[in-house]
Amino acid sequence: MSSRPGQVGGDPGRPFDVVVIGAGQAGLAVAYYLRRAGFAPHRDVVVLDANERPGGAWQHLWPSMRLFSPPAFSSLPGWMMPGADTDYPPATHVVDYLARYERRYQLPVLRGRRATAVTRIDDDPRGALLVSGTGRDGEAASWTTRAVVSATGTWGRPFVPHYPGGDTFAGQQVHSCDYRGPEPYAGRRVVVVGGGNTAAQLLAEISEVAETTWVTLRPPRFLPDDVDGRVLFDVATTRRRALDAGERDPGGVAGLGDVVMVESVRRARDRGALEAEAMFERITASGIEWGDRSRQDADVILWCTGFRPDLPHLAPLGLRREGTHPATTGTRAIDEPRLHLVGYGDWTGPASATLIGVGRTAREAVREIATDLARPDATAR
Repeated sequence: MSSRPGQVGGDPGRPFDVVVIGAGQAGLAVAYYLRRAGFAPHRDVVVLDANERPGGAWQHLWPSMRLFSPPAFSSLPGWMMPGADTDYPPATHVVDYLARYERRYQLPVLRGRRATAVTRIDDDPRGALLVSGTGRDGEAASWTTRAVVSATGTWGRPFVPHYPGGDTFAGQQVHSCDYRGPEPYAGRRVVVVGGGNTAAQLLAEISEVAETTWVTLRPPRFLPDDVDGRVLFDVATTRRRALDAGERDPGGVAGLGDVVMVESVRRARDRGALEAEAMFERITASGIEWGDRSRQDADVILWCTGFRPDLPHLAPLGLRREGTHPATTGTRAIDEPRLHLVGYGDWTGPASATLIGVGRTAREAVREIATDLARPDATAR
């Protein structure tokens, strides 16, 4: 429960069955399946979210960002995303959908609650876990629970690689998470770093108002013009079915390419703005330098270099890691069976970081939780 008994519902001292951390698309999908499985909102389940408003990471994206897929192929379980004025709606449409989804199913989301630590209360492997954090008023708060689902995504941990000389650069260094539009870069010399969709889309915008240089670790791979999120989801689903059946891996989305050719990127290609340079080796006070000592002056370095899983709240559990993330079997942490991680990427399920793809792994996680907690009414739903 909370550090103040009765604060969020339930009997004082009684642990929740499940605490979900994060109310973006993954957290909402988990909460939907928990409710469908018979877990009562606010009595059995609570969802903690650090944001003050609904919408997850979508509310923080740049204004021109659009989906890769039509609404029908961008839906969470239970309710199809309503149509929009365009086949590829903007991020604001997704924010509205997530807010309405939350209300539609009366999901037990508590806003302004940041989870800072998940700890074991004692040595009992079937005992309770303690989720500590801050309440909406900034005071310490805690919740005890029989199971935790971490669904915090990656937005809170932008990644910028280290390059020699980075601290000497006299210009501005910006991560894509802080990008809000091309206007601040007008008339400036901008180096865009990264070979994925974000880099291509931001380059397409900025190159209309600024002198741009695009640098990538490897030559960017553009998908065919007629490939969008629908095709990517079909490919990921086919791969999942093949692996589940013990068949040979047919290859996934990564084999198709990296950059979806949305309209703005196609226009940039057609005017010759998508020519990429090899990655530089060092940063100088005035710009960047390649291995052959050639240089490019710059006023701004825009890092479109992605994110890492936002998991500092799990540090007290001492989980073993595989690369940049905890070791899991499906969504379950190997070192802590009471913990599931949902929506972080393919390591928690194919396409699980997408709107349409997260439902499958959310359902599987809830099925396992229901079995663990001896909820026979929930396991078959």
